[in-house]
Amino acid sequence: MFRRPKKTLSKTLTQTLLLGSALFVLIAGFSGAVQAQTPGTSPTPVASAVATSPTLAFDIEIQAPAEVKDYLQRHIELQRYRELSDLDTNEMTRLLTAAERNLKDLLGTLGYFSPAIDLAVHDTPENPKAARHVVITVQPGEPVKISEVALEFTGPIEQDETTLAQRQTIRATWTLSPGMAFTQANWDAAKTQALRLLTAQHYPTGGIQSSRADIDPDTRTARLSVTLDSGPAYQLGPVQISGTQRYDTQLVTRLARLEPGTDYSQTQLLEAQQRLADSGFFDSVFVSLDTTGDPMAAPVLVQLREAKLKKIVLGIGASTDGGARLSMEHTHNKVPGIGWRAVSKIAVDRETQSLGTELTAPPDDSGWRWMTSALFQNQTSGSFEVDSQRYRAGRGKAGERIDRNYYLQYDRAKTSGEGLPTVADALSANYAWTLRNFDSLPFPSSGYGLGAELGGGVTLGNTREPFLRTQLRWLGLWPLTSEQAGTRAAMRAGRVALRAEGGMVLARPGAELPSTQLFLTGGDTTVRGYAFRSIGNELPSGEIAPGRYLAAGSVEWQRPIVVNDKLTDWESTVFLDAGAVADKPSALRAKVGVGAGVRWKSPVGPLQIDLAYGVAVKALRLHLSVGFTF
Repeated sequence: MFRRPKKTLSKTLTQTLLLGSALFVLIAGFSGAVQAQTPGTSPTPVASAVATSPTLAFDIEIQAPAEVKDYLQRHIELQRYRELSDLDTNEMTRLLTAAERNLKDLLGTLGYFSPAIDLAVHDTPENPKAARHVVITVQPGEPVKISEVALEFTGPIEQDETTLAQRQTIRATWTLSPGMAFTQANWDAAKTQALRLLTAQHYPTGGIQSSRADIDPDTRTARLSVTLDSGPAYQLGPVQISGTQRYDTQLVTRLARLEPGTDYSQTQLLEAQQRLADSGFFDSVFVSLDTTGDPMAAPVLVQLREAKLKKIVLGIGASTDGGARLSMEHTHNKVPGIGWRAVSKIAVDRETQSLGTELTAPPDDSGWRWMTSALFQNQTSGSFEVDSQRYRAGRGKAGERIDRNYYLQYDRAKTSGEGLPTVADALSANYAWTLRNFDSLPFPSSGYGLGAELGGGVTLGNTREPFLRTQLRWLGLWPLTSEQAGTRAAMRAGRVALRAEGGMVLARPGAELPSTQLFLTGGDTTVRGYAFRSIGNELPSGEIAPGRYLAAGSVEWQRPIVVNDKLTDWESTVFLDAGAVADKPSALRAKVGVGAGVRWKSPVGPLQIDLAYGVAVKALRLHLSVGFTF
């Protein structure tokens, strides 16, 4: 029987540096020692400094089935005595007797309680200095199978009907069931999982009151019993903040959103910790629950270290969409006079050169923020060069799963070339909504995301024409096997990713709309096999211009790369992309790209390397991108 000690929730977070799409931060460090040698001198002797291999008293050969051999080879205690060269016969006999007991214990942890073990020592009389040869033959026998499992609860959780779902979850996710082979590792893992689920909600001081595994070697069966003691249920009390100097406590409480009187939830505390870390105001965040006092008003301890008031971030990177990329970002976390955050950024690559700034207010009690921004940009847009300006003002709220924004926007675009308005202006009111329901970020394996934008406005040229603009984005990920199918099957099957995107602008045919309000597609994250924003509305001259209608989609099969039955950080993929842009729905003609690639779980997010064939252009194209955004 053992009991998990009481402890507070803790998790140290380090901020993630976000440098934009396809931006790599390269930090090169070199270290080493160099030994100089003067010409004409002899090199410093090295061999004398290298220790020679010790003489072994005996070596060990284990003859056993593969499922136990490697484990025994790594953990048998006899390995520690191989260098004792002065062992006599009696001492060797005692070591072998102890080794047999040790082998039985090791096999027991793997679920084998009736093994046949034979140890033999082969001397080398022809060469007395040679190591003796110890041969260990192991027949593990039949493994012990679980015959019965009893999982019980004690404490307030036993009678509290509001925690029925929690009890059901613990029982449903218990990983050992009758008929399964018993191993010590699986037994420990099952108890750890049950305890984790118990302490994740309501009962942070819960523990294991008793646990027992009754093994019957004769029948090769195991009866398992565990009793979980919940301890008292906890509710959140006042938030106690330490470490703030520049920012007031109101900012912290608004970002944390931890209401006193709510039931304890580990997830809720972790989300609050993540919000504070992601806010950019703090370099480190530590959120914990003080369980030493009244369970009905347990203080939430928030320990902070503030970020610097101002910082500059320099970035260098590359992508196949834009080529080499340089950027510089300046952040001021508290602009004098207004107290808002200002973020200004310059970015330059082959396709786009931009200068932008954004001012964001601290959140109000409901999490909404006022914001305003300006963006000046030169970009290759289809066959044209476009100089554009965008001014925006509105409010936004970012949540764990849902982001919402509404804003007024002014657009001005100057196009170099014939076939499009030279200068076009528009004023619009917009609403944007994004839902992310993925299992984990930035490496999701299942779930979906949905984004919607709706805007209406008027052009500001010689004639003022109303227009309506809408855009929808969707991404879904489906594992091809259920969790019950087993780890091996899940590794082999992988998942399917489906993506769809559509957009339209409704306006009178002659309305002079800024090209930044229209659509183009193609590139690393849209239709692979084609250059960045190269799929658009084809003009009579053969040039490509932005269009009023967009339709694009993709289907992708992602499979983990498995080496020696073990998952790696790499995945393989095959995909089919298609996309079209036109000024009329009837003129939409899909351009298709097919290909294959690999994915790597890099420290800065998913790295995608794809080789795609553009069917319309009859050419192969390499695509490289990093990060997951939706």
